[in-house]
Formats: sequence, C-alpha cells, structure tokens
Amino acid sequence: MTDRILVMEARYDEISKELSSPEVMADFKKIQELSKEQKQLEAPVLLYREQKKLLDSLADLKEMRKSDDEEIRMMAEEEYQEANKRIDEIEEEVKVLLLPKDPNDDKNVVVEIKGAVGGDEANIFAGDLFRMYSKYADSKGWKITIDDSMDGAAGGYSNISFTISGDSVYSFMKYESGGHRVQRIPTTEANGRIQTSIATVLVMPEAEEDDFEIDEKDLKIDTFCSSGPGGQGVNTTYSAVRVTYIPTGDFVACQIARSQHENKATAISLLRTRLKNRRDQEKAEKEGSVRQNLVGSGERSEKIRTYNYPQNRVTDHRIGLTINRLDAIIEGKLDLVIQPLIDEDQKRKLENQDAIRL
Repeated sequence: MTDRILVMEARYDEISKELSSPEVMADFKKIQELSKEQKQLEAPVLLYREQKKLLDSLADLKEMRKSDDEEIRMMAEEEYQEANKRIDEIEEEVKVLLLPKDPNDDKNVVVEIKGAVGGDEANIFAGDLFRMYSKYADSKGWKITIDDSMDGAAGGYSNISFTISGDSVYSFMKYESGGHRVQRIPTTEANGRIQTSIATVLVMPEAEEDDFEIDEKDLKIDTFCSSGPGGQGVNTTYSAVRVTYIPTGDFVACQIARSQHENKATAISLLRTRLKNRRDQEKAEKEGSVRQNLVGSGERSEKIRTYNYPQNRVTDHRIGLTINRLDAIIEGKLDLVIQPLIDEDQKRKLENQDAIRL
C-alpha cells in the first residue's frame, strides 16, 4: 500500500509542476485534464502526508512521556494516544480510497422511473420518487433535466426519464436501480385499506459518444404529434421523435421539447446510454464477473426497498437496514439510506481483497 501511495504522491507533485508551466497554462483542455487527475489523487496523498507527520511526532512524544514534569507527561500521553488512534484511522481511510474504482463513478446518470404494479397508485408513487430524487439532487448541488415523461391519469408518472448532472453522481445513485415498493392507503382508496404498489427505477451511467458508437444508417427516425405538456403548439406539430436502433429493435421516444431537433438529439443520447448499459451487463455476465454487490442489475423485478407509510418506515432489503424516518427520506434525505449502502459495499470489497491476498 505504501508503494502505491508513494507513486501517487510523486504524480501529484508532478502535476502541480505541470500546472504552473507556461505551456500547460495556455491550454485550457490540458488544465482541465490535469486538474481532474490531481483531484483524484488528492485525498489519499493528503492523508498519507498527515500520517507521516503524526508518525514523526511519536518519537518526540515518547520522550516527553518520560519527563519529570507530571503535567508534561500527562499531556504527552494524551497526544501520543490520539496520534496513534488517528494513524490507525488514516490507515483504514486510505484502504478504502485505494479500492478499485468504478470507472463510472464520476459520470452523470440517466434515470428511468415507471409505475409498475398497482395502477394509479404506482404512478403516483413514481411521482413521489421523482420528487425525492429531485430534492436529493438539489441537496448535492446537482442539476436535473427531464428528458421525457408521461403523466399518470390520477397524478404522478406512468413513465419519466431524466438526467442528473453533477459531481460523482453515479457513485451515489447507482444503488437505486430496482423495484421500490410502497405500502400506504392510497388517496384513491375509499375504504381506507393499505395497498402495496411498486414503481421501478433504472439508473444508468450517461454514455458519451465514444462510449458506444451509433451509425446513422442503423437508426430509424419517426416523428409524431406530441401528447405531452406545451399546449396547442406542441400537439399540432410533429415535434415528438421516436428513434429505433434497427439491429436490436430498441427505441426511445422523446417529446419533452418543442423542437424536433432537440427531441431527436435527446432520444439518440438516451438510446446510446441504454445500449451501452445493456452491452456492459451482457459482457459482465458472459465473463462471469457479475459481482454479488449492492448495485442494482437493472432488473425491474429486483425489489430493493420498501416504504411503509403507516409506520414511517423504510427498509432496504439488500443489507437489512430499517429506518423509521420515511418522512425525512421521501423529502430528499436519501443519504440516510445511501451512506449505509456505500459503507457496506466498501466493507465487502475490503473483505474480498483480504480473501484474495490470503
């Protein structure tokens, strides 16, 4: 581990020198690339330097513990114990930072939410989930862009697709794919009975153009009148677009924008993300490298979480986590669930690494 940190520290210092060179300062793209690389190295390097300082201080503190002055001895003992404790903490923190990094963690995400089981109530809950993710994104300083949506007859959405842009979005949102079950008395239920409904969530790292190349000749483009919001102008022009990828039959329809050109660009981008996500899943399954981790596979039948309104309870079934703070979570305090998932995921990866070393 120390060897890896030393290599990272050397590169960190090398980047600092490069960033101050006139050649690099004149190249904005190069500055961005180097700054991004340095940011990825920063946390483990700074922790390592903090640990080195603490280790250097131990020798002096050992001597001070032998002082004839009782007050100095007590102070030195306290600092010695604190330094050792912090050194151990840093060791664990660095282990986590040096875990193999998911190459998608820094990416934006495309999220699809659908009302699945439960009719109108499932669609209403899909709307609640979108609102929860919107508030969560806002708390993180992320931006949400709705790509396409279809309103539910009684409220919410039968289907909504949106992109979340920001810092390391996928590293947090990747745990959300799967079935989200809600248990509550629907507003549409006259007899006051608790109903169980399901909305499904699919989270995909946003694909860039070079992640999955799409040849225009493999696309079929259809246009139609939008049935979404926007008034008569939308409904009387062929602004909505359906893009079909002929080799697989996959298609994406988009009608959120007034411009046919914008809808086409959005649909192709969503289609690229969907196709890349499927290709990556199939590759992992073929190689037998699908990890038994906490990241949703994208299977909508995979029930990951239950939201029980009468008991104000949220249960994440993957780690057996139960929290009686549904009211806070549905208002966007999603880290109450996501942080334990991150911690457990890191723990399992560390245990797996130890097993490999043994």
